[in-house]
Amino acid sequence: MREITLSNGKTVEVECLSCAITSGLLEPDGGVVIETEYFHAHQDVAYPIKGLIILASKRHIKCFDELSEAEKFDYINILTKIRKAQREILGIEYVYYFYNEDTTHHFHTWMVPRYEWMYEFGRSVESVRPTLLHARNEMNDEENLKEVMAAINALTKELNK
Repeated sequence: MREITLSNGKTVEVECLSCAITSGLLEPDGGVVIETEYFHAHQDVAYPIKGLIILASKRHIKCFDELSEAEKFDYINILTKIRKAQREILGIEYVYYFYNEDTTHHFHTWMVPRYEWMYEFGRSVESVRPTLLHARNEMNDEENLKEVMAAINALTKELNK
């Protein structure tokens, strides 16, 4: 078991944070954006950027090549559906996609929107980490969090019609 501090300041003891979230043991702030048989999407509000989504596999695997054929099909379909909603509902023009295999969590993809204010940190993939840290450290005010929660609600409503 590991002790993990969540974005809301609560501490939990779990073996795997992703397993706890995708199984419903823990509910992320803002709730589940969309869920399929194989995947679970939510926003990590520790990084309060409107439309930032984490798409996590429900099965405890680490690598893309471990996905079954059904999971691969579901993954690309749900990823596409989320991206379409980001564009149509939130007006997000560009998104960076990240997934890494050396994580302590299991297979998940970050969908990080690209907003104009982010260009002060650069235009390449190298700018994403400073952008995320800026959001976490400088954008956790009440007004921005309300906007983030409204975006979560709008995406949830659109994706679960």
